[in-house]
Amino acid sequence: MIAAVARGWFRMTETPPWVLDDVLAMVLTGPAWHEIQEQLDLLLPGQIGREARAAVCVRSRMAEDRLQAGAFTQYMILGAGLDSFAWRRPDLLRCLRVFEVDHPASQAWKRDRITDLALPLSDSHVFVPVDFETDPLQHALDAAGFDWAQPAMFSWTGVAPYLTAQAIESTMRTIARTEAGSEVMFSYRAEESVLDDVGREFVRRYTPVAAALGEPLQPGWPVNEIEKLISLCGLQVVDHPTRADLVARYFADRTDGLRPYTPETLVTARVA
Repeated sequence: MIAAVARGWFRMTETPPWVLDDVLAMVLTGPAWHEIQEQLDLLLPGQIGREARAAVCVRSRMAEDRLQAGAFTQYMILGAGLDSFAWRRPDLLRCLRVFEVDHPASQAWKRDRITDLALPLSDSHVFVPVDFETDPLQHALDAAGFDWAQPAMFSWTGVAPYLTAQAIESTMRTIARTEAGSEVMFSYRAEESVLDDVGREFVRRYTPVAAALGEPLQPGWPVNEIEKLISLCGLQVVDHPTRADLVARYFADRTDGLRPYTPETLVTARVA
């Protein structure tokens, strides 16, 4: 819900062009978005909140850009939360099977919300309940009808920062078993030394909140260590942008200096 409110509030408060135009974020969240946004404003005021919201939008946009540029027939949204892709992009849904993978409790809440809103569903939109720390992803995908012989794009954002190294490795090894050319775009927590002042203040303020919610942040990763893990799992890094790279791609046409925060880094890896 926090991530959805970040996407929706970004659209409501920032001037166009928007890096992501998520018109359904607040609708899916429901009336609680007002209270959540008020709490976020207190927790992450000013530039801290602006950069955090920008980063949440960038990670979704980058995954969808990779999806649209590739020859994928399946789109896996790992840790889908209140992602609205299936309704925002019906043009892509026509030639894809979309699998929303998420914690069973989170997914059950979302499905109730979808029913309340009477949002349309199709056979191309599949829900897969998984706890990444305890449930084998491969078994869940098998049960959901995932085709291991077809190329797939995996979007896995805002999840790894809360997972142990073992859980991250297990998921990447499962992805490495998919058809050659499949890709995963995921976000991971950056190591403390690369954070700027805004990033360090975000971590200081958000860490106790994450812990109180039962999803404590895990230690950050040096770039060389996460790339080593990716390679060890049988994947090849194809895109590992710096914040400057993301600014050049998605914010170059803005005049207000907006940019994404530094605590989360994005990387795309491909099955060789």
